[in-house]
Amino acid sequence: MKRKLLLFSLLISVSAFAQDKWQMIPGKPTTPWAEKVNPEKPLDEYPRPQLVRDGWQNLNGLWEYAIVPVNARPQAFEGKILVPFAVESALSGVGRRVGKDSTLWYKTTINIDKSIRDKEVILHFGAVDWKTEVFINGQPAGTHEGGYDPFSFSITPFLKKGNKQEVLISVWDPSDKGPQPNGKQVNQPNGIWYTPVTGIWQTVWLEGVPKSYIRSTRNTPDIDRKTVSVLAETSGTEAGDMVKVEAWDGNTKVAEQEVAAGREAELITIHNAKLWSPAQPFLYDLKISLIRKGKVIDEVRSYFAMRRLSVKANENGLQRMVLNNEFLFQYGPLDQGWWPDGLYTAPTDEALRFDVVKTREMGFNMIRKHIKVEPARWYYHCDREGILVWQDMPSGDLGGNAWDMRLGNISGRKLEKDRTTVSEAIYRKEWKNIMDALYNFPCIVVWVPFNEAWGQFKTREIAEWTKEHDPTRLVNSASGGNFYPVGDILDIHHYPEPQMPDPQYFGKDRVLVLGEFGGLGLPLEGHTWQDKNNWGYQSFKNREDLKKRYTEFMESLKVLISKGLSAAVYTQTTDVEIETNGLMTYDRRVVKIPEAELKALHSEFYKLK
Repeated sequence: MKRKLLLFSLLISVSAFAQDKWQMIPGKPTTPWAEKVNPEKPLDEYPRPQLVRDGWQNLNGLWEYAIVPVNARPQAFEGKILVPFAVESALSGVGRRVGKDSTLWYKTTINIDKSIRDKEVILHFGAVDWKTEVFINGQPAGTHEGGYDPFSFSITPFLKKGNKQEVLISVWDPSDKGPQPNGKQVNQPNGIWYTPVTGIWQTVWLEGVPKSYIRSTRNTPDIDRKTVSVLAETSGTEAGDMVKVEAWDGNTKVAEQEVAAGREAELITIHNAKLWSPAQPFLYDLKISLIRKGKVIDEVRSYFAMRRLSVKANENGLQRMVLNNEFLFQYGPLDQGWWPDGLYTAPTDEALRFDVVKTREMGFNMIRKHIKVEPARWYYHCDREGILVWQDMPSGDLGGNAWDMRLGNISGRKLEKDRTTVSEAIYRKEWKNIMDALYNFPCIVVWVPFNEAWGQFKTREIAEWTKEHDPTRLVNSASGGNFYPVGDILDIHHYPEPQMPDPQYFGKDRVLVLGEFGGLGLPLEGHTWQDKNNWGYQSFKNREDLKKRYTEFMESLKVLISKGLSAAVYTQTTDVEIETNGLMTYDRRVVKIPEAELKALHSEFYKLK
């Protein structure tokens, strides 16, 4: 009997150890960085490069999880999940679906670092998909709806004495069964639609701030006036508090201004400004201090770039997209931002940067971030590498309207969706939050509210509202979608070969771009999501034929540029699930056309006017 009890006890101990030990779910391709994931400190880099403050604590790592019916609370937790990887991903160590009828729960116990324990403690989430409820030591601390925008709560009122604090989080995500933005996530993945992503998928972290502190900044350059304006949003300030803004070129201070807290530091002159461009992505550093009675009580670091996006007619009267008042053809891949091991989340920061660097090595100068928003560090890498970014709003609430790319809308079909009040409010709130969160990144040059006709509604109103909210960037109202005469850009999609709108009829009023083309597929054995039935817009059996067809497309693009085309987007950066039309395989282990050969083809574009 004692032997049986000893054996039973041993089995329980082994089972508990197995649950505590993280292991990636096998069975799908992995990137080279999967093996570098440290379950004790995954994605340990500072998560907010545009507002850096000393005193923070990364909470990524192994948490407990449970999946229970909607409106139920877990009676027990089922095992460990590696945060911040979505529960469906291999890197989470779980690899399970959740769905609209269930809720995902997380639990962890944290020890708050001494460096921030005596300050106001802010709990930050990079992104959680979709509806999040947070409890600290059993008390509700806040609720957030949105899968792509960062959010935070002050948890100081809920902390108890002692070192250990319990964090409990519930997440509900209906994926494509709800009206919220969900990008390419569907419950039944197929073709260009991919696996659902539920729950935490970006870094979770703590920040210690003083009672009066700088919450955010809004940095706006003006190269024509040789100035930058900085508006620092503060919290807890008193009458007489001042904000000092310093601009630095390396170790040299180039400008300084001090204003009352809450006011914008306007027209800080930058003499002999170094302009940011893909050829020279120069970044100025910022130091912003909150001062009370001559004493610095808070300080953050940021950066900015002197660059300008605008539209200018060429000698033939055709509207061209210009950077720093000069025409530069913009060419880049459609970038989905998916990973076979992490789904929405890159395994490491090195992996996140890899796609950006590889894009530059291929000779592209732009990326269209396709109906997904990345962690802040991705845009930081683009800023440093000199990549222009077109940022899509993640789509959602599809159906209920037709898609007709015939310019002029002569079909008489219903081209805009009648969204519910709830659906429209969700869209507007999240799109505004996304634009606000990404405003300071110089790399972003175009906002794209709609892709094709996916959930397209009130096109004129949404495009004008987007431009009003951020007049410093161009607005592409509906990339490849139902055309309305609004926004800065007229964008068509055409597969597989490149085409453009007729400049004779449309080029005088708007910038003409080819928002998607290509999609040349090449499945490579040993690097695909599934062994057969993979898909591309046009498929090939070897790299030679793929390169030949791609080269033909590049020659066609030269002709279109000479006719007035301002930009083009090739589908796509990598294979994604069963789509095999990437320039790289999904696991990033094979580049299908050598980088140097691609760069030689693409470099010809940037010489054309």
